[in-house]
Order: sequence, then C-alpha cells, then structure tokens
Amino acid sequence: MTRSFRTEHDSLGPVEVSDDALWGAQTERSLRNFAISNEQIPVELIHALALIKQGCAAVNARHGVLSQELADMITSAANAIATGEHDDQFPLKVWQTGSGTQTNMNVNEVISNLVSRREGNPLGSHQPVHPNDHVNRSQSTNDVFPAAIHVAATQQLTHSLLPAVQALIDAFDHKAEAWFPIVKIGRTHLQDAVPLRLGDEVSAWRDQLKLCRSWIEDSLTPLAALPLGGTAVGTGLNAPKGFSTDVAKELCSATGLSFHPADNLFAVMAGHDALVHAMGQLRGLAVALLRIANDIRLLGCGPRAGLGELRLPANEPGSSIMPGKINPTQCEAMAMVCTQVIGLDAAVAAAGAGGHLQMNVFKPLIGFNLLQSIRLLSDSINSFRQNLVVGLEPNRQQIQAFVERSLMLVTALTPRIGYEKASAIAQHAHEQGLTLKDAALKLGHISASDFDQIVDPIKMAIPHE
Repeated sequence: MTRSFRTEHDSLGPVEVSDDALWGAQTERSLRNFAISNEQIPVELIHALALIKQGCAAVNARHGVLSQELADMITSAANAIATGEHDDQFPLKVWQTGSGTQTNMNVNEVISNLVSRREGNPLGSHQPVHPNDHVNRSQSTNDVFPAAIHVAATQQLTHSLLPAVQALIDAFDHKAEAWFPIVKIGRTHLQDAVPLRLGDEVSAWRDQLKLCRSWIEDSLTPLAALPLGGTAVGTGLNAPKGFSTDVAKELCSATGLSFHPADNLFAVMAGHDALVHAMGQLRGLAVALLRIANDIRLLGCGPRAGLGELRLPANEPGSSIMPGKINPTQCEAMAMVCTQVIGLDAAVAAAGAGGHLQMNVFKPLIGFNLLQSIRLLSDSINSFRQNLVVGLEPNRQQIQAFVERSLMLVTALTPRIGYEKASAIAQHAHEQGLTLKDAALKLGHISASDFDQIVDPIKMAIPHE
C-alpha cells in the first residue's frame, strides 16, 4: 500500500509528513535525526505536558494574551491528549535534544493539527492555532519540560507507587501478626544465632518499607515546586506577571494534587535537584526490596537440602530439565528490577550534575529514568505481593528442628556460668554430636533443672516479656 504525504513547514523549510500523522515538521525532523534505540518518551510525561498546555492556555486567556476562543480550542485538544486519546502520535525517542524541545513541539504540533482538523482546515496549516504562537505562548521548553516531569512523577508516585508500597506493607503486617508465636533461629554472618520470632523477622521487612514510604512521601514536597513561568532562563521573559502562580493553580485543579511556583525559578531550571532527590528515594526503596527478596529467597531455599523455613508458592515449573523444581521467580524478578533502578539512579545523579549555567541538558534522560523506575517498582511490588507474599507459608516442622539443634541456645547460659564455660559446652556438643544439655551435664557446668529453666527458646526470643 502506497503511503501519501503532506508538506509541512517550520523555520528551516518544508518537510514531508505522512498524511496519517498528527505531528508536524519539527517532530518529523526529530524522528529522522534521532533514530536511536527504541526508548520513547513515556506517555505519562506526554499527558503531563498536555495538562500544562491546558493550564497555560486558560491563564493566557485570562491575562489577555490569547483570545478565549483560541484558548478553548487548545484546551479541548490538550484534554484529548491528556486522557490518552492520541498516544500513538508521540513517537519521539528519549535520545534527542537535552532540553526536550522536540517533544514539547511534538505536543504543540499535535494540538495545532487537532484543532485544524476539527475546524476543517488542512493539517499543517497552523490555522487557527499555531504551535508556537498560540500553544506555546508564555512558555519555553526549558520551563515546561521539567515541569511536566515534576507533574508526571508526582502523579505516578501518588497514584501508583505509594499505594503499591502500602499494600505490601499491609501484607507483611498480616504475616507478622500471624507468625509471632513461631520461634525460630536467627542468623548473623549466615551462621546460627540466638532465637527470635518469625513475626519479628517479617516485621523488619515491613518497617523497612514504612521508612522508604515516608521518604518517598517527603520527596513530593520539592516536586511540588514547579519551574513554570521561568520561560527561557528563569526571568519569565514573554510571560505575563503572575503567570507561574496562575498555571500552578490550574494544575492543582486538574490533578487534585498540590503544586506551586518554585521560590527561585533560576535554581529549579538550572538544576533538577528535586528530581534527583526523588530518584534517590526510589533507589532507597530498591535497596530495601532487594534485601527483602534475598531474605525470602534464602529462607525458602531447598526444599530438602536448604534452609526451607518458608514455603514459596508454586507459580510455575522452575526447570526445563529437572522435573518438579520450583524456583523463587518473584524474588529474582524483584532483584532484577531493583538492580536496574539502582543503575538508573546513578545515571540520573550524573545527569543532574551535568548541566551548565542556566539549563540542564539531560532532561529526557532524567524524566525517562525517573518515570521508568516508578513503573518498574510499582509493577514489581504488586507482582511480588500478589504472587509471592500472599501465598508465603512457614515450614513449622523445619523451623522447630533448627531450633532444637541450634548450638547458639547456649548464649542464655552466659550470665549464669560465664562466656568461656558456655563456649566449651557448645564446642563439646558440636565435636561429640551431643545435645547442648547432654554436653553441659557431661562437663558439669550446670544442673539439668537449671539448664531447662534457662535454655528456653521462647524466653530467649522475647526476653523482656
């Protein structure tokens, strides 16, 4: 089938654009000039840009720099984009200009052409709405694009990641409460240690996540400060007075979230510290989740030649050659996601430090990595909870057997007989294959009744109750 084309124009001249595309000349140039890999600008960022275009149009009309009629046209088209009706019209790659100009223009051009089509004018005519003169009025990519990252990240953290983290916290809390009566052997240096309750072990995972959740919530505060209104370098050139405050109010109304102009627009445009900070909190969450996944994988290893204290759900066959094998696949997927996020954080940190003077030129990378990390963590946490944590069960028989065999129960004797005698008991028991009690009685360091009273795994696990 032969494709048909139309001719669009930008400041560099004519460009052929496919007739079925709603974008224009600048988007087409970017497609041709940056055919680099397959990572595209996230749709969440596109939707946030569209919300900003809506807000800017409304404010421009109130300030008299745009007619109400044109503002309404822009608002209608931008709303369609913000709700996902035209996601296929935003094909640009992450690896483009460091300001994100071409993506900003992609949105401007699609809005212009949507209006042209609705009004019966040819695509690319820029009638009645021009992508620069009208859609981009009072704006620069330099303030709009990072603002869109702030908005998109805030939305995704609030509506996706934080609920996922809370659901996992609740799942671990349920397990901790149910498993508090179960006494097990603790391990330090991967060696046997003194007893604790299985519920205590799980509560550590739960409360690690609570701390991560609070740090992520705290990161929303700097994300709420937007660079909008700074235009090219932070001065607000070509934007009406009060523009930044008014647009922030529009975004609050549109999203139900809290946004306000940054106290220093120069600082928020020259550096993207709020985004770097938010990414750092995602790294912290990834570190915690990786540790938790590794703990569960270790406690579930076996089933007969490992620790085997936890029974993992059998979600799928684990081996193409070993029949009946079940692997900790959710732990492994989580570990890969967390490792990826840790790496993405390093890239964002380097990008945040890579700006010069009044603008950072790593904006698409920062936005992509931040939003990609939020999505990866949200999806993996939901999968981890649904397909692993909910179905996780203790192997009570194995746990009890480890407790009964543990040499570290001798620690309870230390206050009564001293460290050296207690150590001698443990060593003798290990060398001779005896129980701790038999070894203690054989060495004559304590009576049978005193041993039974002192060496009680339950009392050792909860010494202050």
